[in-house]
Amino acid sequence: MASDSSFDVVSKVDSQEVSNALNQASKEIAQRYDFKGVGAEIDFSGEKILMKANSEERVKAVLDVFQSKLVKRNISLKSLDAGEPFASGKEYRIEASIKEGIAQDMAKKINKLIRDEAPKGVKSIIQGDELRVSSKSRDDLQATMALLRDFEEVDLQFVNLR
Repeated sequence: MASDSSFDVVSKVDSQEVSNALNQASKEIAQRYDFKGVGAEIDFSGEKILMKANSEERVKAVLDVFQSKLVKRNISLKSLDAGEPFASGKEYRIEASIKEGIAQDMAKKINKLIRDEAPKGVKSIIQGDELRVSSKSRDDLQATMALLRDFEEVDLQFVNLR
């Protein structure tokens, strides 16, 4: 009798790649002509990424530069949680953070999607900030992976396929 095959659904981001993207964005902002004299900068402090400039358009441009650097480093923009520009004194700011792990409510949504639309023999269990999906058939697991790749709200990776 064949044993169950399984894989884990996770949402992780390589923090070194995020750091590299931040450094590249910072260098580009320092060198670009359209950012001269507008006080544009991007900083990372622990959890938050802070972008500053003297106008709302310029701070959005800083965010755009950072997003392009993330894409070049194969980091999904679904992992970036950027807020709206807000005024702080004489400058505008955008606070952003990198989302890692699957939140409990999102895990329940994914679990429901698997129950409703995945092949019949597929089971899923929430384990902390990840999901374990198992089935007797590897083909059913691959169909479930294809289903989850189209999930729009979170950047998902599949690990530990056994």
